[in-house]
Amino acid sequence: MEIKDRILQSARTLFSQRGLKSVSMDDIAAHLAVSKKTLYKWFENKDQIVQASLEQYLTNNQCEGQQLLNGAANAIDEFFLMLEWIRSHFADIVPGIFYDMQKYYPGAWQLWLEHKNTFILAQIKANLERGIAEGLYRPELDVEVIARMRLALIELLLNAEVYPPRQFSPQRVQTCILEHFMLGIASLKGYKLINKYRHVTEEE
Repeated sequence: MEIKDRILQSARTLFSQRGLKSVSMDDIAAHLAVSKKTLYKWFENKDQIVQASLEQYLTNNQCEGQQLLNGAANAIDEFFLMLEWIRSHFADIVPGIFYDMQKYYPGAWQLWLEHKNTFILAQIKANLERGIAEGLYRPELDVEVIARMRLALIELLLNAEVYPPRQFSPQRVQTCILEHFMLGIASLKGYKLINKYRHVTEEE
C-alpha cells in the first residue's frame, strides 16, 4: 500500500477510536511506526489529513453503498441491507466525532455536509420512491420532508448529548431509531414484510 494511503488509513482508525481533536500528528506517526517527517512529506498539517481521510472514506462508502443496494430485492430489503451496513461502519466510531468535525475542522465538515445533502439524500429519496411504487410504503408520504427527517437521524445516532455512550450503545440506538422510522413509513403490506425480516409474528 502506498505510504499516503497508509497514513490516511491509520489516521481514520485513530479518529474512529478517539475522536478527531484528541489525535495528534505524533499519535499518527507512532501508530504507523514512522517519523513525523514522513507525515509532513505528504501533508502540511493534521487538518489536511482529516480532510483527505474523510474524502477517501466517503468515496469508498459511495461505491460500497451503491453496490450493496444494487442487489436489493425491494425497498425494504434495501433498508435492512443499509441498516446492517450502517451498523458495521458506525459500531466502532466514538460518539462526538461529528461535533469535533463541526467545531474544529470546517473544511471536513463542509465535505460531510455536501456528501450528506447530495449522495445520501438522493439515496433516501430513491428508496422512498421505490417503496411507494412497490406498495410497501404509504402512498401519501411527503418524500421531500420524510427524506430530510431521515437525513437528520444520521447525526442523531452519534449525538453524545442526546444518547450518552455510557448509557446507550451505538448499535442499540441505531436499531431503535431506524426500525421506528421504517415502521412509520410502511404500508400494511410493508409492515408485514418488515416483521418477516425482523422475525416477528403478530396476531391480527
